[in-house]
Amino acid sequence: MAAKKLYETFSKALMEEVHRWGNLKQTGVSLRYMMEFGSTPSDRTLLISAQFLHKELPIRIARRAIELESLPYGLSDKSAVLKVRDWYLDSFRDLRAFSEIKDTVDELNFTQMIKMIKVRHNNVVPMMALGVQQLKKDFKPKTLPTNLDEIHQFLDRFYMSRIGIRMLIGQHVALHDPNPPPDCVGYIHTKMSPVEVARHASEDARSICLREYGSAPQIDIYGDPSFTFPYVPTHLHLMVFELVKNSLRAVQERFMDSDRVAPPVRIIVADGIEDVTIKISDEGGGIPRSGLPKIFTYLYSTAKNPLDENLDIESSDAVTMAGYGYGLPISRLYARYFGGDLQIISMEGYGTDAYLHLSRLGDSQEPLP
Repeated sequence: MAAKKLYETFSKALMEEVHRWGNLKQTGVSLRYMMEFGSTPSDRTLLISAQFLHKELPIRIARRAIELESLPYGLSDKSAVLKVRDWYLDSFRDLRAFSEIKDTVDELNFTQMIKMIKVRHNNVVPMMALGVQQLKKDFKPKTLPTNLDEIHQFLDRFYMSRIGIRMLIGQHVALHDPNPPPDCVGYIHTKMSPVEVARHASEDARSICLREYGSAPQIDIYGDPSFTFPYVPTHLHLMVFELVKNSLRAVQERFMDSDRVAPPVRIIVADGIEDVTIKISDEGGGIPRSGLPKIFTYLYSTAKNPLDENLDIESSDAVTMAGYGYGLPISRLYARYFGGDLQIISMEGYGTDAYLHLSRLGDSQEPLP
């Protein structure tokens, strides 16, 4: 009830402004544009970037705030969802309260403010997951509506938009680094080695498997470590980590009580003309064909430790995507954000192959839900 009351403190004038901005057209940017624009940051380019974000971010944030008001099955009224909506409305208000950006001093103040906005939204994903869980509690398992497509489609749009907002803010903030790492333009590494990123991500996933089970299958990586292309390493790390973690868990659980040595998880990196493709193959027993449509949904987690209603999300850094079964759908959104995709092919009784396609060309526009 407190959350509902909190919402009512937003003025009618602010809500009208949100709706006005939410009707404006969004402007997408491509990886290539971000890379070329940020290649030699100067006071002038940072000023142009800040002026663009000053106009663009309120449009994107307003659209999400409006959608959060009208979700089906009463999801909008859940306390966790109201909290997320409050974060979006606070951020919209902060952006609109910031006057025109005319010089470097304005630009630096604006950059500090959008940094704060990014931090405010850090826990949007677990908080929305909690809202979905609160909704599921309302329905007895048998009465859960079979057609939850509307909620899935909303969450896809919502999280895709969030990836874009965080990329734009993060990119702008990172361009202020006086000593950027070699070959980096903000978040973008112009000579990223997918083999190296896959190695680091799979080592991280393997250490989690070791911690959880006491042992972990081997991981074999095939591909040329010297091959590079421009991409965002943090995005690739997140996707490979998630896929490898799933594979390790499947293999580990299948061979835990077996006399046979657990077969390795194989990662193959292929460099094509249009795409760089990373295939992650395991012999973890696969997924039944009837279960395949469910792996990219947000409402059917097989996770053992879903979010706790009483969890103080704001002070908890321990929450990862792993805990509540959002890893695959969110990884697919990250792949699609820069024009790639994620496909899962399964052979029940044997194992699973995940194909992660990354666009090499970097010229596809951001998807703008």
